[in-house]
Amino acid sequence: MTEQISKAIFDPSFLIALLVGVAVFATIFTALPALGGNELKTRMKTVALERDELRAKQRARLAADAERRRKGLREEQSVGMRSIVDRLDLRRALADEATLSKLRMAGFRGQNPLTRFLFFRLVLPFVGLLLGAAYIFLLNGLPEQPLFIKCFVIVVCAYGGFYAPVVYVNNRATKRKQSIQKAWPDALDLMLICVESGMSIEAAFRKVAEEIGVQSVELAEELVLTNAELSFLQERRQAYENLSNRTGLESVKSVSQALIQAERYGTPIAHALRVLAQESREMRMNEAEKKAAALPPKLTVPMILFFLPVLFAVILGPAIMQFSEQGVFGDKGQSTASE
Repeated sequence: MTEQISKAIFDPSFLIALLVGVAVFATIFTALPALGGNELKTRMKTVALERDELRAKQRARLAADAERRRKGLREEQSVGMRSIVDRLDLRRALADEATLSKLRMAGFRGQNPLTRFLFFRLVLPFVGLLLGAAYIFLLNGLPEQPLFIKCFVIVVCAYGGFYAPVVYVNNRATKRKQSIQKAWPDALDLMLICVESGMSIEAAFRKVAEEIGVQSVELAEELVLTNAELSFLQERRQAYENLSNRTGLESVKSVSQALIQAERYGTPIAHALRVLAQESREMRMNEAEKKAAALPPKLTVPMILFFLPVLFAVILGPAIMQFSEQGVFGDKGQSTASE
């Protein structure tokens, strides 16, 4: 059996067939990459298709987020308000650049907040007039005052209704500026870390907006809006100027000017951000020290009105009680009566 197997293996015809098979396999294995095309091009094409797919998904997600944000932040404008404002041309009469700037500082953007603002400035004076007249004449308010004083109170109510939207917007803008000013030094520190780590200014704005939202929602909203303007506006300088105009803070304006100069002259941003962050922290500390220094004069009147009477009662109360128990005051009263 072994001799037959060895004869079959060493048979010349079998060896020739084996060599031919190995040669054919080697030829096919060698020529297969050439027949299949360039592997690098195939892989790059696959990566490009995957990148396009991811880009399409990202655009769809951003569009969905923008639509949801638009529905959440912007209320539908009332047709009645718009028609009244347009018919009376209140934008020309009551709105100017300062009004628009104040609305932006308060966080109101677009035409809908402006329309509501003008509508309430038109309606609230009549509401105040009616309320004042109802209080004076129907509820018999200020009965001892003459008619002139009553009419003056009614006019004051109407005047207060006219300026009530302005006071509301100013109060909203002040609170918004305080929130941004409080979180701005921390935002600058985070931005400095992002820039020094090699991130672009757009990525730094986006990252800082994600992190600073816990401390100040208003500042996070402004940074997200600035990041969007950097992507869509033709001039990046305009995006930085819009940020400083919307906030109305000198610290934000100085950072915007530094970023504009860095974009124009190609200077490093990290050094400017480090200096401005230090100045912002010092400014915040100075404000805290100023409030602490102003605290003693403010406490003088409450101490005189509330603390000193209680202190005198605690100190002199036991002595007065002892004197009354010993009959000192009673003896004085008897001696006076005997005399």
